[in-house]
Amino acid sequence: MTDTLAAARAWLAQDPDPVTREELSALLARVEAGDPEAVADLDDRFGHRLEFGTAGLRGALGAGPNRMNRVVVMRAAAGLGAWLGGSGRHVVVGHDARHRSDDFAADTAAVLTGAGHRVSVLPGPLPTPVLAFAVRELGADAGVMVTASHNPPQDNGYKVYVGGGGEDAGAQIVAPADTEISAAIDRVGPVGELPLGSEWTALGPEILERYLAAVAELAPEGPREVSATYTAMHGVGGRVLTAAVERAGFPRPTVVAEQFDPDPDFPTVAFPNPEEPGAMDLALRAGEANGSDVVVANDPDADRLAVAVPGHGMLTGDEVGGLLAEYVLDHTSGERAVAASIVSSTLLGRIARARGVHFDETLTGFKWLARAGGTRSRVFSYEEALGYCVGGDGGRPVADKDGIGAALVLLSLAAAARQDGRTLLDLLDDQARRHGLHLTDQLSVRVADLSLLTWAMRRLRSHPPEAFGPFAVEGVDDFAAGHAGLPPTDALRFRLAGGGRVTLRPSGTEPKLKAYAEIVLETAGDVGSTRVRGARMLAEVMASVSTAVRDR
Repeated sequence: MTDTLAAARAWLAQDPDPVTREELSALLARVEAGDPEAVADLDDRFGHRLEFGTAGLRGALGAGPNRMNRVVVMRAAAGLGAWLGGSGRHVVVGHDARHRSDDFAADTAAVLTGAGHRVSVLPGPLPTPVLAFAVRELGADAGVMVTASHNPPQDNGYKVYVGGGGEDAGAQIVAPADTEISAAIDRVGPVGELPLGSEWTALGPEILERYLAAVAELAPEGPREVSATYTAMHGVGGRVLTAAVERAGFPRPTVVAEQFDPDPDFPTVAFPNPEEPGAMDLALRAGEANGSDVVVANDPDADRLAVAVPGHGMLTGDEVGGLLAEYVLDHTSGERAVAASIVSSTLLGRIARARGVHFDETLTGFKWLARAGGTRSRVFSYEEALGYCVGGDGGRPVADKDGIGAALVLLSLAAAARQDGRTLLDLLDDQARRHGLHLTDQLSVRVADLSLLTWAMRRLRSHPPEAFGPFAVEGVDDFAAGHAGLPPTDALRFRLAGGGRVTLRPSGTEPKLKAYAEIVLETAGDVGSTRVRGARMLAEVMASVSTAVRDR
């Protein structure tokens, strides 16, 4: 505790933020008074640190190296500036509307400008895909987005994008950039010694106009009459989404007023993630009341898209991915490529084979999906966690997931279905007849001790289950050794009889083990009865998955 106290006092001496200085001073006073909870809190803040990785930084706000604060952000910016090398590089900085996001963006701009780099700052709180677009559009060398995406209100984060030329411009960093930036951060001294600049460029509304024009082009010509209900989930997507919808020629959606304006406390939801139970309740009720054809939602930084059908409920990310993929392929041409992550459905691979289109399977995360496909035109990629990247014959405006652009394509296909007297549910049934019924589900097991995740994966490798529910395990793929030419990652896939699979991996951002299950059933007639039978079988699979991952 002596070392921890010394580290905390040294931190306090360099912290430029009166908010976290006051917070840490109060905590130190409680520690010195012998408060055991304060001792544990201080040890957590200073006994660990937020690690900079390919996902950047993400954590709870507060003082100390294991929290998000101005010192951590300034050190990250200085490390990024050193990694970029020399001076004069162009960096675009954006932020969402979370607590302290604007402060962290200003600190990033000041540190990078002070290091001799040229910095452009987006005009106010905007979606993450606007930042990714701006890096690409402006030919910048790098981008920084201050956001914690769909994390709880007490969190914030810091994502880094690479620039340059080519199709990968505006994509998230991958190894070894993360370790190189992390090493550069380690070499940063006290933040009070960093030179700070103030001559950055505040971009005007024209960069948003250029983004809106680019994503509007993703919606093919065709029917535009569709009734939609939309929620921004208290994030920054509301005004951008509605402007994009109108730019593309669709009727303005009915918005969930209680969740439309940015609010960093996310007051109407327990967890600001459309995937979480209850998060979509207000939007679903509104969609049913007003008779909408479809309900759409963005997460707080609008890089994800959730879709529901009133009276039916939420579609899975895999179902939306399959619908978007076929629609995009129907409206593009040439030598194209599509991609999905290892935890997403096998449906996209089937669609690609049926159409003679190149298909790639990547590790989880759009940092990998954005780079799939080689030199081919990358017209579509997705991951089951509601992330979609859409392109067209004119290319893709964003090399990352984009909940705004994906929403426009979703509305296009919903409008086409409506014109034919059909719904998204009818399109899903048609797809099941063509490619088989692909049913997916997932499970997360949260732990307090991260070592339990390592232990669980080791046990499952040494003693793999013989079956999951009614499906025998026919083989195991261990991604730790770099399966199928992919970079090594801690994941296991159990291949099931009939074409299904169960994939397990520790989360990269949270202390939990994630399990993804899929079964595939062939159907040529009554899809409804096949769905009922498949739901029972998938429930059996998920029950056995739960037992397998929790078995001590």
